[in-house]
Amino acid sequence: MTIKFLADENFDHKTLAGLKRREPDLDIVPVQEVGLREVDDPQVLEWAAREERIVVTHDVSTFADFAYERVAAGLPMPGVIEIPESVPRSVVIDELILIAGASEPDDWENRVVYLPLR
Repeated sequence: MTIKFLADENFDHKTLAGLKRREPDLDIVPVQEVGLREVDDPQVLEWAAREERIVVTHDVSTFADFAYERVAAGLPMPGVIEIPESVPRSVVIDELILIAGASEPDDWENRVVYLPLR
């Protein structure tokens, strides 16, 4: 199965454009394109779970808490990748393309990870 991403509302638009330019077949959609503009994080996670999409976000202060609440409640959580805004755009692009090409969706299920990968 192919990795699918959902870019949270605060995800850098230049990074998103760079991802699409470098890897046109990468399945990543911003929340704005799927009717989730200004929706709270638990609703974003609910939609991502239904659509089996890993959330990528720059919200490193609160998003993980909501993700772990879903896991604790036994609800599906396809994964969250938190990316501090200080990570260079080129690193973000390289690592998300690597994740999409070298892993499976179940590798990320119920996990919150941070870029850069360590």
